[in-house]
Amino acid sequence: MANILVVDDELGIRDLLSEILNDEGHQVELAENAAQARAARGRSRPDLVLLDIWMPDTDGVTLLKEWSSSGLLSMPVIMMSGHATIDTAVEATKIGAIAFLEKPITLQKLLKAVEQGLLKSAGRKPLVTPAALLHAVDMTVEVAMTGLVMPVAVDLGPQATQSFLLEKPLRDARDEFEKAYFEFHLAKEGGSMTRVAEKTGLERTHLYRKLKQLGVDLTRGKRAA
Repeated sequence: MANILVVDDELGIRDLLSEILNDEGHQVELAENAAQARAARGRSRPDLVLLDIWMPDTDGVTLLKEWSSSGLLSMPVIMMSGHATIDTAVEATKIGAIAFLEKPITLQKLLKAVEQGLLKSAGRKPLVTPAALLHAVDMTVEVAMTGLVMPVAVDLGPQATQSFLLEKPLRDARDEFEKAYFEFHLAKEGGSMTRVAEKTGLERTHLYRKLKQLGVDLTRGKRAA
């Protein structure tokens, strides 16, 4: 079990990440801004930090730089943002961030990044040099920063049309249908909990609990890595 600090000014994202990481067996502390993140870092040393870039008081890159210059960057930091640029990724990498997650964050990428982050030492060099990132103009920020080349082939997952046996108790038949339904939409939306929640009309935390209840495999991407 790891101690993970989640820093994000959006309540919904903090709640969702906390729900997922707690369910994975981790201890999670939440901060909604840089001031709270500083206080949390001062109280204890997190094993990993998930740090949003755009925050109202101090942005994530500035906080990362502050920790680095004061000798407090002793833990792996994964940056998160929905509006970052390649230049931002380059700067964060130079300072010491080990990975970048673009919002909306897919469950598979979150679990994979956390798993890899916990295996890294704080002083390990980034996978891609900043110079290489400068030429990655046609890549997404996430791919450029991690150095991973995304495969062209996509696992389409369950088929849109399936058959179900009706000679079984209603509860069992309903659960079987719902599991297939959610697996299909997770595969279709690339594992994005946000898009699946919008598609199905469920709040994200409720959706996550529903998937766990139905036994939907949420860690396929992690095991395949």
